[in-house]
Amino acid sequence: MDFYTVRDLRNTPKSIWENLEADGQVVITNNGKPAALMINIADGSFEETVKAVRQAKAMIAFNAMRARAASAGFMTDAEIEAEINAARLGE
Repeated sequence: MDFYTVRDLRNTPKSIWENLEADGQVVITNNGKPAALMINIADGSFEETVKAVRQAKAMIAFNAMRARAASAGFMTDAEIEAEINAARLGE
């Protein structure tokens, strides 16, 4: 995978497009950090590609939430039942 700076994108876009076509993906960096991933989209697969990217981003977010929950500690079954019962009483 090739990495290019934002400046490269502005000054030499042709080489980036050529590498994107050849390799299928290119990373654009900003201040030395990855900022964007450019992926080549095959003819007729735009919707499928967008769907796959959205699913991947959702999975990343889900895994991050699970990690935060695990570090904060899980609730026991009894605690969950108590929360449910308290919510039902408040109705």
